Amino acid sequence: MPAPQSPWDEIVPGLWMGGHEFRGRTGQLEVAVVHDEFDLVQTLLRLPGHGPDPGVEHHVWAIPDAPLDGTQLAGVMRLAEAACEALDAGRRVLVRCYHGYNRSGLVVAHALIRRGHAPGEAIRLIRSRRSPWALHNELFTEYLRAGLSTARLLEELAE
Repeated sequence: MPAPQSPWDEIVPGLWMGGHEFRGRTGQLEVAVVHDEFDLVQTLLRLPGHGPDPGVEHHVWAIPDAPLDGTQLAGVMRLAEAACEALDAGRRVLVRCYHGYNRSGLVVAHALIRRGHAPGEAIRLIRSRRSPWALHNELFTEYLRAGLSTARLLEELAE
């Protein structure tokens, strides 16, 4: 899959989705470092040296780009809730993972669903604003279509 063309993209006003690397204007991979562009940064894959600056609210919840257990899904739901609360307060939010495709897409899509978007609409919006590669993890789109609460219950029953 190709690296994104930008470090982050605005999905809806105030809610941004991004990653830790992108393909710059020269065609070379570049590191995406967050400074103080956002009021809240949510990181799903933490890499040293990628920010944000001290004083910026930063939530870290490392999850794989793979099947998630009930605890991991609960964390995704909490991040989406915090993102919605920050948006309601007029704050700028960045949700990021490695490329800004799947893990960040799961959180952003759940936030959009919490704000009234249908799952398919949220997925299409993310793909149109970030990249056609966004949410290419079919399991994550299944989680969104089923509802994260339902997916969490099913995962916990399977354990």
